[in-house]
Amino acid sequence: MTGASGWVGSVVASDLLEGGHQVIGLSRSEAKAAELADKGVEVLRGDLDDVDLLASAAGDADAVIHLAFDHDFSKFAENAEQERRAIEAMGGALAGTDKPILITAGLALLTPGRVITEDDAPPPFDPGFPRLNAVAAAALAERGIRVGSVRLAPTVHGIGDPLFMSFLAGIARATGVSAYIGDGANRWPAVHVSDAGRLYRRILEAGAPARFYHGSAEEGVSFRAIAEAIGRALDVPVEPRPPEHFGGLACFAGVDAPASSTRTRALTGWEPTGPTLLADLATPGYFAS
Repeated sequence: MTGASGWVGSVVASDLLEGGHQVIGLSRSEAKAAELADKGVEVLRGDLDDVDLLASAAGDADAVIHLAFDHDFSKFAENAEQERRAIEAMGGALAGTDKPILITAGLALLTPGRVITEDDAPPPFDPGFPRLNAVAAAALAERGIRVGSVRLAPTVHGIGDPLFMSFLAGIARATGVSAYIGDGANRWPAVHVSDAGRLYRRILEAGAPARFYHGSAEEGVSFRAIAEAIGRALDVPVEPRPPEHFGGLACFAGVDAPASSTRTRALTGWEPTGPTLLADLATPGYFAS
């Protein structure tokens, strides 16, 4: 696993261990390595630039799960290229075997404006959002390598959330307003981190039977409802703002991307049980950090 100590990856690792699996987790940090070792993960010290190490570890494993990505938007293209090389190295090591590799992708920018299903292929490469994981996965699939893309909702929420809800709260704190674009009717799919984490084991134990899987418990929550929940929690007004209000998140804030997970559930037996997004955001202390 890459990203085994991350927001979703830590749940994936714990769930695999609870299911009786052995987990080897990549770690570039001594502190994170200690955390992984304490929970029973075998630690592989290195980072996504260590492509030879990644290839060797992947070749020795029964399956590969890739979750790591540096979300620093100031060097997004550089981080995307780093990820592409890592996926290519790990997936390439599985050539000629029937071992699966699961990569992690997103649902938000697939086919905006209608309900996205597992039949939807990734859109063409967009230089405006130069993440290359889908490109790398497609290249592996063309080589006959068993690659599955776990496409997670943009809101993988829960107490301690370091991602989109945290980013939006940070913008609200900095600007004094919890904002939405237009009428805020655009929808985001959502999933609790506990449910997202359990999905990976379900896929592997089902034999990784498909090319795309959707980690979405709720098909779509309106962005205005999300803004209102953040406004209540932070006690700031809720108002419409233009896209540039959101800075680097502008391409996400106005997107309408409801997503179904019907086929994923049927293939894997995955059934989300965590709280809904709006219920979670109403939890005291959600935005404490």
